[in-house]
Amino acid sequence: MLVPLSWLRDLVALPADPAILVERLTLAGLEAAGVTVFGLPVPTGLRVKPERAGLVWERDKVVLGRVLKIEKHPDADKLKLVTIDYGAAEPKTVVTGAPNIAPGQSGMKVVLGLRGTKYFYADKEGKKAVFTLEPKALRGIMNDAMCMSNYELGISDEHEGIILLDDADPAPGTPVADVLGDVVVELDVLPNMARCLSLIGIAREVAALTGAATTIAEPTVQTIADQIAGKVSVEIADPKLCGRYTATIIRNVTIGPAPRWMRSRLDAAGMRPISNAVDITNYVMLEYGQPLHAFDYDALVARAGGKAPVITVRPAKAGEKLKTLDGQDRELGPDNLVIADAAGPVALAGVMGGFDTEVTAATKSILLESAAFDFVSVRKTARQFTLFSEASTRFAKGVHPELAKPAAVRAAELFRTLAGGEVLSGIVDSYPAPVPPQVIDLTPAAIRRVLGFDIPPAEVVRVLSALQFQVESKGEGWRVATPPTRLDIQAGVADLIEELARVYGYDHLPDTRLSQPLPEQLGNRPLELEEHVRDLLADQGLQECITYSLTGAATEGKLSTGRSHVALLNPISPDRGVMRTTLLPGLLEVAQRNLLAADAVSLFEIGVVFLPVAGQPLPAEPRRLALVQSGRRTAAAWDDPLGTKPAAFDFFDLKGVIEALTADLHLSASFRTAKGLAHLHPGRAAEVVVNGAAVGAIGELHPTVAASFGLGERAVQVAELDLDALLAAVPVRFPYRPFPTVPPAKRDVAVIVPADTPADAVLAEIRAAGGDLLTGAELFDVYTGDRIPAGTRSLAFALVYQPADKTLTDKEIDKAHQKIEGRLRHVLKAQIRGKDV
Repeated sequence: MLVPLSWLRDLVALPADPAILVERLTLAGLEAAGVTVFGLPVPTGLRVKPERAGLVWERDKVVLGRVLKIEKHPDADKLKLVTIDYGAAEPKTVVTGAPNIAPGQSGMKVVLGLRGTKYFYADKEGKKAVFTLEPKALRGIMNDAMCMSNYELGISDEHEGIILLDDADPAPGTPVADVLGDVVVELDVLPNMARCLSLIGIAREVAALTGAATTIAEPTVQTIADQIAGKVSVEIADPKLCGRYTATIIRNVTIGPAPRWMRSRLDAAGMRPISNAVDITNYVMLEYGQPLHAFDYDALVARAGGKAPVITVRPAKAGEKLKTLDGQDRELGPDNLVIADAAGPVALAGVMGGFDTEVTAATKSILLESAAFDFVSVRKTARQFTLFSEASTRFAKGVHPELAKPAAVRAAELFRTLAGGEVLSGIVDSYPAPVPPQVIDLTPAAIRRVLGFDIPPAEVVRVLSALQFQVESKGEGWRVATPPTRLDIQAGVADLIEELARVYGYDHLPDTRLSQPLPEQLGNRPLELEEHVRDLLADQGLQECITYSLTGAATEGKLSTGRSHVALLNPISPDRGVMRTTLLPGLLEVAQRNLLAADAVSLFEIGVVFLPVAGQPLPAEPRRLALVQSGRRTAAAWDDPLGTKPAAFDFFDLKGVIEALTADLHLSASFRTAKGLAHLHPGRAAEVVVNGAAVGAIGELHPTVAASFGLGERAVQVAELDLDALLAAVPVRFPYRPFPTVPPAKRDVAVIVPADTPADAVLAEIRAAGGDLLTGAELFDVYTGDRIPAGTRSLAFALVYQPADKTLTDKEIDKAHQKIEGRLRHVLKAQIRGKDV
């Protein structure tokens, strides 16, 4: 809800600093969604978006003026010369083309912008821009001032004419910022605070929060001697659908524009002014939170054949139709609550009036409706016809029947003073089931029990009284009666205490320490290690996926695992009928979809699989780690647009990922030839071994399997590891070596071994011979060819010698290196290239 502070200030004294008010309302549950400032500097401490700050109307440049005379421009049919008294020694004549004034008129007040005024104007492209007023000749007449419109001041987008003020407004020369300047706060009103969809409701909240007194007057109306009795009657078919309906008649009204102050307030509150009849009902709705509707009373009498109309609130009959104010013919049904007379429906209750009884410029008598309708019925009808309005929003959140009469009295008096109407004595008030106030006994002990602390008794009485509760002392506590504006007090004492805590201030709740020490914090090692694995893989550039636990037997059958499945009795779809036994199918489907638009994928997933256990009702749920890599190893570059340099991911890329992962987990991984893995390419697959036990498999996906997953002929590298077995091998403690302080010595060694000798076996012997002196050993070359014997291959290793306490001499390095060569000759029967061959 948009709340102009100038309007709210008429109902309650506000803090001098708007930022304090906004903060207190937000803390009390009325969150400020935004603030708009019109014509004023942004108050200190108030956060306002630049587009909502608007222009600052300089006090010496934007002032009120009184029109002394209006003459026709001698050289232009549509331009006028307006002579204005603006409080200076001499009046000023300005040129304007405003269509809402005419030659010969005088006396009205306008907003005058003098030289140097900043104002909004549409540029050549039609965009709203800020201009500065400078002297300019218009059809031969120099002009250095202008009559301002709402658009130019930034009040609204209306630019049909200039602003015309009331005679009651201040004298010429008064800064316009004092008259039209305002700060408008947009409040998010939650359903449990529907009472704050009104200025009076918000004023009571402010009074409770700040301790200020409200100035809300009891509405009264001056009536004529003629009585309403016999001129209209009201019938309510179902009190559950309409709790109360009041009708007031106002005669001899003159339909025209509402006064400037009312139009300005409606504009600021987000409602477009239309006429005094419509504006009065909207104004009272915003003020009281009670929607109203005005019917053309003479039209109702005509529909009743000249007799007194009988207004009936009832569900619509099947097939009934109503032409609403928007000109649409609506077909109604029993779910739609209508206001009807003898001739049929005249309005959708709480949603929109009917076209045939609309108040027009010719209307002379008005029947004013003020009622309370069932919120469910209004909400359904508004949704059915997509007719959401300020009125239906309020009814849909609940309007207390007690508001109907005071709102009707307030509106009737405004019709008398602003539309020249005569209000008939009396009011037709059908109230078949009055809502009794709840009476609740509240004690300090109950407050302490719920909140954990005491609120001073005087503060309890002050807060509840400011919120319109009736409070009487009763023993050590109070007897509290709910006000006639609250439908949200449902839980008795608890709701009252919530109101006290909300207004007293959640920021005032005292800090309370635990009476017992905190329990010892216990770690969850499996979960911590699992998260660590995620971090390590993400550090290597892999992206995590989460796929469905439900899959299809045919999908997993593409991998030829031969495993049985846990089947669902009532699957959500045929392709999600079993629990997965491997993570790879889901990950491969993700890879296939991503490779439609990406050059490469590098994915991993951690999750459980479901393996049936013979004789057990529930399956085993071990954790698995699956990895998939495919596509270009590196992204395209300017010097390699076709991707010839960066080769595709291969077996050794994924092997490197696993080696880096296990190394970071302080494990040593090795690889051995895998057999019986039908989903992997023969000769491009291996088992992953940790601490002598196989924990999974790695390899290139078989081309047939890749094609079955829509991956075409591209090479796809996959791996799936038993995460539980892998993490079980992670040591709780592990040795570490301090950073070296002496320079390393680097040597290479190339050995010739049988072609089937694994490089890992050679590395193991090198490390065993090198001992602590050897800090690094890495394979950097593999050679087979005619320079070495058939059936052998040459493996070249880079070795790093680096003791912790001294720099090695050449003799010491040679000795260590010869020891490694000797062990390789003795254990592996290897030949040292360059020495033995």
